[in-house]
Amino acid sequence: MKIIIWTALVAVFLMALLSFVEESPRYIGKDYVEVNDFKWEMWRFYENIGAAVLNPPDIEAEKKRITVTRSEIEEHRTYYGTLSEQVGNIEEQYVERIADAEAGKSEKLKANLIAERDAKIEDIRKNFESDAHVEAKVRASKEKQLEEELQQYIQNARERLTFPVSYELTDIETGETFTSGNVDAAAYYKKIFNAKEGYLRAETNWESNYNIDYYPPEDYRSSTSVFLDRVATEVTSSTGEVIEAVPEHNQPETETDLAVSKHKENTASNSNQPQAVKNFEGTVVVPKDVLMESSLGNDITRYNKEKLALYIFWGLGILSLIVLLAAIRFKKEWVTMSRFTTRYDQLKLDLKAALLIISGGIVLMFVFSLPYRYIRLVVQYNIEYGVLLVGMFSIFLCFLWVSVFQLVLLIETVKMEGKLEQEIKDSYSAKFVLAMQGMFLNRKIGTQMFILLIGFFLAGIGFVTIFIDPIFIIMYTVCVLFLGLPVLYIFVRRAAYLNHIMAATEAMADGRLHKEIEIEGKSPLAKHAKNLNNLREGVRDSMSEQAKSERLKTELITNVSHDLRTPLTSIITYTDLLKNEDLTVEERTKYVDVLDKKSQRLKTLIEDLFEVSKMASGNLELQRQRVDLAQLLQQALAEHEEEISKIGLDFRVTMPDSELLAYVDGKRWWRVLDNLIVNAIKYTLPGTRVYITLRKVEGRAEFVVKNVTKYELGENTDELFERFKRADTSRHTDGSGLGLAIAQSIVDLHNGNMTIEVDGDLFKVTVSVVA
Repeated sequence: MKIIIWTALVAVFLMALLSFVEESPRYIGKDYVEVNDFKWEMWRFYENIGAAVLNPPDIEAEKKRITVTRSEIEEHRTYYGTLSEQVGNIEEQYVERIADAEAGKSEKLKANLIAERDAKIEDIRKNFESDAHVEAKVRASKEKQLEEELQQYIQNARERLTFPVSYELTDIETGETFTSGNVDAAAYYKKIFNAKEGYLRAETNWESNYNIDYYPPEDYRSSTSVFLDRVATEVTSSTGEVIEAVPEHNQPETETDLAVSKHKENTASNSNQPQAVKNFEGTVVVPKDVLMESSLGNDITRYNKEKLALYIFWGLGILSLIVLLAAIRFKKEWVTMSRFTTRYDQLKLDLKAALLIISGGIVLMFVFSLPYRYIRLVVQYNIEYGVLLVGMFSIFLCFLWVSVFQLVLLIETVKMEGKLEQEIKDSYSAKFVLAMQGMFLNRKIGTQMFILLIGFFLAGIGFVTIFIDPIFIIMYTVCVLFLGLPVLYIFVRRAAYLNHIMAATEAMADGRLHKEIEIEGKSPLAKHAKNLNNLREGVRDSMSEQAKSERLKTELITNVSHDLRTPLTSIITYTDLLKNEDLTVEERTKYVDVLDKKSQRLKTLIEDLFEVSKMASGNLELQRQRVDLAQLLQQALAEHEEEISKIGLDFRVTMPDSELLAYVDGKRWWRVLDNLIVNAIKYTLPGTRVYITLRKVEGRAEFVVKNVTKYELGENTDELFERFKRADTSRHTDGSGLGLAIAQSIVDLHNGNMTIEVDGDLFKVTVSVVA
């Protein structure tokens, strides 16, 4: 309840304050004779009495000012065509009529018709022979028209003299006196014209609609400006006081001022025209006894009621302010604890701003219009407008509270650190700006879209202009043919191409990658289509690699299971055999030897798997130092010399005579060489040669192993680098399948390069590293 009372008090105070600012100059300390409404009525009276009584236009003098131009003479002369055309037309008009008179044997009618025809023809001939003859006819027509207009003007001015005014005015030159009513009667308004106060100036100026005014003899100026600038008139009010009508130099207060200002402009624009001015002295009075019976009396009564109503309203405004300051003060909790606050906070900032602007604008509209219009309506008419005023005031209270509600929450938002910035970022406007920036990420597309939008906007405006003026249809048609249709064609083509790309993209998303998107032209959409095609190829390759990876993963699990299960099965089997107490010493020793070999085999597999996993995860640290790769190779070959001689392989080794230094981890690099040599020993066809070369090529140390394999390798050499991948697919050899994978990982850690080439049964491994 307090919220409603507080809002109502604020509303009353605001309306009272603003109405006081707007209306106080019109009502405080003023009587009706001092306001512009009354001044306008008096100005209209002076204008009409001058035109109708004091100085009506001299019709004969005005006729003498008429001029006839050469163009008017020619227009009148040739209005119905050339001389021959006009004469022929007259003759045609009388042929049938004269023939009828002859048929009726009426010689008199025939003679009259011939005389009438000849007179017209003669008049036409004079038109073409004499300019003076035509000028006289034109002047006579203008004089008749002017006389009718001036008589009507004077009659209109007399009909407008319904204002209850008594006057006694004397022409200071001729002494002629004009009177109406009793100027000695009790006056509501009284004005005296004389040499001291200024004469009443009745100025006949047909083009400027007869300006009537007065001026002080010592300061002659244009009539209308004198009337506005010098209104120092003694006025007797309805209370009998003598008051002074002070000139108002502020901006126009009512429509009266606007009309008078326009009248001044018209007067100034016609100042070069001939004028007949008469000055009058005497008295003009608005009598009290007839005042209240006229429309002016109603205006005075209405003005006094309005003044009283506004005084009461201003008093209510002061009382409202006192109550607001002393008894009912605003509490922020009315807003922050409201059940609508949570919902309002969910709105975007720009939507909140729009609602605040709308509600605030409606509040201002009510503040400025309610006191001024509806209070006057209640005073002027009846209580029905009071009911309307209450209804409008209730609506005003709702919008006022909504505005206060929003302002309080806005202030709270500003006070909370970071909240305003966050709401700005989350607003629709910020997102629109980002969208506009995104629109111009590709400037060509952004520019084209912007031009298209402007084009369609202008097309809409052009279409509307056709209804304003059909002449614009020509310009609109040209623009449509040469601008609109080409732009529309481009837009439709681009839209169709975009839909085509979207359909192809949807097919790609569904996994249908067999069809390539057609590339049309060099537009950004064509570039986008090309990128989608590249993406399509990438997806296809990725899917192929993924399928391969899944297959290799399955093989890896199978191979790891097989290689680990084989020695583990042997260990379990021989362990069970050792539990037999009847075994001989030789058998027990044999079984223990098998267990030892299988345990070592299992240990090697697990260590290799652990090591390759460490290298793949990047957790292996290298201890780099300068190492002679030639010496390292000799050591690796010497390690396997006995094994090489047993299997009957011929190793052909080529290496530099001098040192070949490289910055590597010697232990790890020895593992690379050892794995490659062991790989050659295990998988080379017996009785063939193995070629090993170490050389320096363009700043890099290159190590090459070439041999003929005993197993068929196939074409997919990349799979040889996979873990537990072996050339012996039956897995009867002792290898773990991790040799090349470990070597590859070590080479990658040294930023080196390792490649495999297969040509039939010829197997070639090349390893290079910076030397």
